[in-house]
Amino acid sequence: MSSTFPPSGLGLPADGPGSLARLGRRLLAVIVDWVLCVLVSTVLFKVRYGSTGPGAFAPLAVFAGENLLLLSTVGSTVGHRLLGMRVGALGRASLTPVQVLVRTVLLCLFIPAVIWGKDGRGLHDRAAGTVLVRR
Repeated sequence: MSSTFPPSGLGLPADGPGSLARLGRRLLAVIVDWVLCVLVSTVLFKVRYGSTGPGAFAPLAVFAGENLLLLSTVGSTVGHRLLGMRVGALGRASLTPVQVLVRTVLLCLFIPAVIWGKDGRGLHDRAAGTVLVRR
């Protein structure tokens, strides 16, 4: 890791609670969430893993629902919670419904989530004015 981590300009601590969540932790959290969403869509909606057609979007719909519901209420998804992270709003005490919606839609599009800015956040977080931090 370079000496420029954590990125300056966000006003976050360098380490510990409230610091920017590192890439490995973020990736593992999204994998946990995705696996859970695939399991839910398989069990509840009887969508076979690897199916094509309209059923192929069931895990993505569950993923969007999980993000919308859990970020709005507790500020973290199951994966975030298991890995000690939460989504915070920059300059605000809590997330707004618009921030949660923008972040979720862009995260579901995938590409904005894998393009990071100099501040260490994905485009989905930058557009929503959010940041994924350690608990």
